[in-house]
Amino acid sequence: METFIVHPKNNEEKKVIKAFLEALKIKFENLTSNSTESPYDADFVDMVEENREDYKAGKGIKIDLDDIWK
Repeated sequence: METFIVHPKNNEEKKVIKAFLEALKIKFENLTSNSTESPYDADFVDMVEENREDYKAGKGIKIDLDDIWK
């Protein structure tokens, strides 16, 4: 099996490609930016959100970029 990534320039191209794949009964996935499924691991997202909340609660430190390698 192979995977092809297609970049339609507009909505008309998207409709034509989708119709073509459906006509040939080719299985495809529509992974648009409006997709509700996250490309990130759920545990990773939870960790990032928890760390953001900790920082907002004052549990973090801020390092100046000029001092990052000191």
